[in-house]
This record gives sequence, structure tokens and C-alpha cells, in this order.
Amino acid sequence: MNQPTGGPGGPERPAVTEGPGSCYRHPERETGIRCTRCDRPICPECMVSASVGFHCPDCVRRGTGTGHSPSAARPRTFAGGPVAADPHLVTKILLGINVAVFAAAWALGDRFVDQLSLVGRAIDPTGRLIGVADGQWYRLVTSVFLHQEVWHIAFNLLSLWWLGRLLEPALGRARYLTLYLISGVAGSALTYLLAAPNQATLGASGAIFGLLGATVVLARRRRYEMRPLITLLALNLVITFFWPGIAWQAHIGGLVAGALIAIGMVHAPRERRALVQYGTCALVLAATVVIIVARTAALT
Repeated sequence: MNQPTGGPGGPERPAVTEGPGSCYRHPERETGIRCTRCDRPICPECMVSASVGFHCPDCVRRGTGTGHSPSAARPRTFAGGPVAADPHLVTKILLGINVAVFAAAWALGDRFVDQLSLVGRAIDPTGRLIGVADGQWYRLVTSVFLHQEVWHIAFNLLSLWWLGRLLEPALGRARYLTLYLISGVAGSALTYLLAAPNQATLGASGAIFGLLGATVVLARRRRYEMRPLITLLALNLVITFFWPGIAWQAHIGGLVAGALIAIGMVHAPRERRALVQYGTCALVLAATVVIIVARTAALT
């Protein structure tokens, strides 16, 4: 973690108690770091890096504190994004979109699902060509929000909630949403490239695996305990390759894209942070587009 800089009186460090205290939001977590505004104990997940020390989420939302002028720099997340009043808003919106599309699929039936699922190139019952190769590019995105089975959406949304609660506060809204969408499309692109053209696939698993890969990168960067995450990743990879009916291509495509994007986001040098972060996103997206164009050319 970067050493915070101080004011004219010398470098300032996070306040430390005489022995560890418990995070005010997570009482089960001991910590020696306190908010430099309200002096409450905060754990690494809750601390928000600022120009002076670390702040707790409540003080960031209120925007109050002694010794901080109105013109002070707005506190930033670990990856440099602005701290939001609701650090989980994008995750909640993504959950809502997935549930809404699932409800629509449940109400409208197979025809709705057939129109939005990922298909490379196929012939529908009327004899019409359909699929990404026939110009239906939207399927690469809509399939990421589409589910048919209750167990499928339940597993994906539980994973989204768990991973999103860790990643969104650390990355910030824009970076987190960019990571999610590119990972999802990258998973669709690898499925489009390697799966049979007439094989229909759907689900948010590519995006979820992108979040999982990013969480591993973030945890390693922040020196968190890695064993639970590595175990979770290994278990998911075993399920990916040995559970029947799973589009492993989407999982691997999302995982690789998410990990690469996260590396660019959490390791970017502070002085060129935005350039490196969004440049990494652009490179991953460009590689995804090349895959899609190449596969389309092969199929047509």
C-alpha cells in the first residue's frame, strides 16, 4: 500500500490504537487503522485512501471533517475512482437487470430467449439465417444478461453480489462497470470463436469469472489472504470443465479478460493511472473485437 503524504508538519500516518480495535462496520475484523476524520477503527475493505491518511465510508459520504477545506481533493478508491455515496450501486443495478431479463424470459418463453441468446450462425424454424455472423451483434451482449434456469441465475447473482461488494468499492463505479461488461463480451467472443456455430449459449458466467479473476488480482495486490480465493477459483474451474452443459469458453474468456484488466487497474502508476487503466481496457476490447471479426469472416 502506498505511504500517504503529509502536510507541512511532516508525513502523516494512519492513526494507530494502543492494540488492535474492531472495524466499526465489520466487528469481527481487528484493525490498527483509524479514520483520520472521526477516529473510528476501519479495516482494509472500508478504508478509503485520501490525500491525508485514510477515511471511513461514512465520513466520505458526509464530506465533513476538521482541517479539510471545501477545495480538498475528493477521496479516491484504491484504483483511483471517485468514492460514491453508495459503493454498491452498480452491482445492485446489474442484479436488477439480470432479474428483469429473467422475468421477461419466464413470461415470454422460448421465442424471447432465442432472440437474445448467443448463436454464431444457424437457421431458425422459418428457414431464416440468424446469429452474430449474420449481423446480429447484439447477441454478444444480451446473452450476458440472459438466464433460463432458476439455479443458473441464483448461482450467478449470488456470485455477482459477493464479488461486487469487494470490487466495486475498490475500483469505483466506472472502472467496475467497464470490467464487468468487457469480461462478459470477451467470454461471448471466445464462445463465438470456439463453440459450434449453431450452439446457443447464455448466462452471466463470463462476466462473473471476469470479476473472480479481478478479485484474485486485487487481493494479491493488497496482500489479502489468498487461499480462500485460490480454492474458490480452482473449484469453479473444475466445475467448468467437468460439469456437463457448461460453455467453458465463456468462463475462460471472461477470466482472462478480467484478470488482465484488473492488472492494469491496480498496478497502474499514480501519475499515469487513467491512461494505463483505460488503455488496458481498450487493448483487451480490441483483442475481443479482432476475435469476433475473424470468426465472422470465417463463418461467412
